[in-house]
Parts: sequence; structure tokens; C-alpha cells
Amino acid sequence: MSVPSHPDPFTDWLRGHAVPLAHLDLAAPLDDLEPLGEVIGDARVVTIGEHSHFIAEFALLRRRILRFLVERHGFTVLAFEYGFSEGFPLDAWARGEGTDDDLATHLAGAIPVGLEEPLRWVRQHNRATPAPVRFAGVDIPAAGGSLLPALAPVADYLRRVDPETVPAIQVATRIAELFAGHSAAVAAPAWARLTTAEQDTLTATLARLLTRFRAVEPLYLSRSDRHDYDIALRHLEGACHTDYTFRAMAALFTGGGLTADTSARDAYMAGSVRWHLERSGPRNRMVLVAHNAHIQKTPVSFAGRLTGLPMGQHLHNALGDDYFALALTSTTGHTPEMRRDENTRFGFTLDHTPLGQPEPGSVEAAFADAGLGSGPSLADLRRARRELTDTGHPSGPDRIRMQSTYVHTPVLDAFDAVLNTATATVADDVENT
Repeated sequence: MSVPSHPDPFTDWLRGHAVPLAHLDLAAPLDDLEPLGEVIGDARVVTIGEHSHFIAEFALLRRRILRFLVERHGFTVLAFEYGFSEGFPLDAWARGEGTDDDLATHLAGAIPVGLEEPLRWVRQHNRATPAPVRFAGVDIPAAGGSLLPALAPVADYLRRVDPETVPAIQVATRIAELFAGHSAAVAAPAWARLTTAEQDTLTATLARLLTRFRAVEPLYLSRSDRHDYDIALRHLEGACHTDYTFRAMAALFTGGGLTADTSARDAYMAGSVRWHLERSGPRNRMVLVAHNAHIQKTPVSFAGRLTGLPMGQHLHNALGDDYFALALTSTTGHTPEMRRDENTRFGFTLDHTPLGQPEPGSVEAAFADAGLGSGPSLADLRRARRELTDTGHPSGPDRIRMQSTYVHTPVLDAFDAVLNTATATVADDVENT
């Protein structure tokens, strides 16, 4: 347990207000999650974060929370940090299309971030309800690993409505094939090895296609319909945001780049969330699963430099209190630190890195100092912010775990609630990633 250097008002607040959860048992009753329902209130989009992908305890918590929000609070959409373009076949599968075994084929090329079991639960749940839970992908294609999942449906659409542009989409596709992979860790270095002419041709071609899509919208609508046009446009926007992200990452890795230039991916994810909300009806509510760094409502900075404006900041600005950010973190245990290795399928290996004692000033240290390290416990940060402000101590923790390090941010502003587990364990099913 960390040793506080002086009394901390937030730690004292946690001792009196954090709510312990009974267990992580998926088969157990959900009554212990009722306090979470009270904290969420009427929020339309509830995001469930994690300080690292591939953590077993976080996967169990997400599955219990998903079931709780669907069964007891009427949530109707499960969204994931998963490609927008690749999400539509999964939505069809979740609503009953194909066989149970087809899911493995759908997910064969995707990083195993814990999507399979929630989807299987949704499919089973949908068999017994007249109002099925939908699935929505919100990310750029292949999480930045390839433009092809977005370009293929755009090409199909253009063959129907604008055959004159097919040569252009074929040019973009041929270049995209040169660096396509299963993740950004594979694709980004391969993109960097393209010639400057290839990089510039790809960017210019995508920009021209996107501009034409918007400029001749009435023509395209006369040859198709609003639904097909909107989806094709969103696919193309995903390809453009991915292409921009490659340039931003390349500049960042070489020590340069523009301020917050990696924000394009998060801006696209936020736009995808709103895209799905607008088409799901005003009464629908969404559970969204993504990394803490994507769901937080404050900017992401490292070493004092602004590096990104996260999806959560965009959604908070657009939705206000209809957006709710729940961070998942842990006091101790291990995290799967991702080490780049282009020779592996996803471009990285996982090192089981011990999580040291929480840093002073972190939200994890506050949970430990409050004596809340024996099991999962929930803190309502909105309430903490109000009550600590009333006592003249509004700041709270100034950092939260990210992988095996910390991101410095005003935690009470960045998240609406935090769910802390005593320990983190690397999931068994990602050993060969």
C-alpha cells in the first residue's frame, strides 16, 4: 500500500463513499451493481474504459455491466472500439444471421480485445426478445491496420452510382494493399516505407473522392438511397481519417508532428458514435467499450505535450450529461505491455509487466490508502467533484494508470466514475498475440 505524504481529501472522501462490489461472478445476481445504475442516471451513452487491453478482470466487469445495463436499464446498443466498417456483419450476426460458429470467422483478423464473449451474450439475449440489442463498430478500419475494410464497400457503391470514379478508388485500393495489416502496429511502419509519391497519391485520391461524394450528393441519392449513401460516405471518411493518422503517427515517431495531430482517430470514433445514435432512435441507449485514454473527457498529454483530444472530450462537448465515462483501473497486478514486433501477426508481443505500487497523487493510490484494495469498488466522481468543491478541495487525483505508466490529467474532470479492482491479471486467451 502506498503511504500518503499528507492527508488527502479525496482519499478521505473515498473511505465514506466508495461502494464495494460483491464479486466478478458472471452467473451471480446483478444486485450489487444497482449503485452503478443510480450513478449513471439517464445518461444515453455509457462508456466503459480500461487502463490496458487484455485484462481478465476488466473483461468480467464489462460483461456483468453490459448485462446489467441491458436487462435492468433498457440499453439497446453495444458499441466497441472496433472498426465501423467491420461492425455491420457483426450486427447482423448478433441479431441472428448465420450460425453460432460464424463469429470466429468474422473476428479472425481482429485483435482479441474482449469482444467475442459480449457478442455471444447479445446473440443469446436477442433470441428471447422482440427488441434486439444492436452492435455498432465506431473505430477507423482495423483500428488503423488497413484501409481495405472501408474502401471495399465504397468501391461497390461507386460501381453502382458513379462508375466514372471507379478507376480512382482502384488506385487507392492498390496502394492500400501495399501496407494492409491486422493492426496499426503492422500497417504504420509499412505505410512509412511507401514512396512519397505513393503516400501523396493515396491522400490526394481519397480527398478528391470525399469531396466529390459531398459535392454531388443529390446525384448519388437519385441513383441509390439515403441509407446506402450515408454508410458509404462514413466508410470513405474512415479511410481518410486512417490515412491522416498514418501521417500523424509517422511524424510523432520521428519526434516531430503537429500538436495533438493523432486526434483524427478519436474524432472519427466520436463521429461514429453520433452517427449510430442518430440512426437508432431517441429512446435507444448505448454501452460503449474503449480504452480509458479514448473515453476520458480531458485532453491527453505526455511529458507536458498535448498529444490528443480523445473521443470522450468530443462526446462530452456534444452530449453533455448524456455522456457518462466510467474508467476501469487496478491497484496492483500485471499489465500486458505491448512491445512492437513486426514479425508477429498484430505487430506486437505482450510482456506481463508488474504494476508497481500506485504513484502518489494517482486515483489508484487513493483507493489503496482508503483501504479499498480487497475487491472491486466504485466511486461516483461527479459527486466527489461537487462535494470536494463545497469543502474547498476540488482538485482530487492528478493521474491514472495507462498500461504500466500514468497519464497525468485531472481525474475528477476526466471521468464521471471509476471502478477499481484490487488486482489486474493478463487474460489467458491473448498469449499468442
